[in-house]
Amino acid sequence: MTEFHLDSRSGVPPYLQLVQQVKRALRLGVLQPGDQLPTVREVVAAIAINPNTVLKAYRDLERQGLVGSRPGQGTFVLRTLAGAPAAALPGLRRELSGWIDTAHRAGLDSEAVLDLMMSTFRDAQAEHEKTA
Repeated sequence: MTEFHLDSRSGVPPYLQLVQQVKRALRLGVLQPGDQLPTVREVVAAIAINPNTVLKAYRDLERQGLVGSRPGQGTFVLRTLAGAPAAALPGLRRELSGWIDTAHRAGLDSEAVLDLMMSTFRDAQAEHEKTA
């Protein structure tokens, strides 16, 4: 089951943080069609959030066709967003983890690692779009 968390410093509305976390879990294959999301009551108890905020997030996911609610049963995943075959993800994760370890050993702190990753990602995306 997915466990939600909130970052009050992110500037992102709480309901949108929940939506983004579900989408991330769908992209990474953590959530699969048929999986049940935590109930509103469970989310409220776990992260001290207004129930209406959780309902708003779940409604947004439902509008996007990613989840569906079953009265009296809960909210269930309808489809995934996985872009790569699930079998490829562990290897990619190991490679990325190794690169992060190398960056830390080179003296970069966590923020610098993230900045370098995002900058490199944007450059690679721009290059990919030119050749596509």
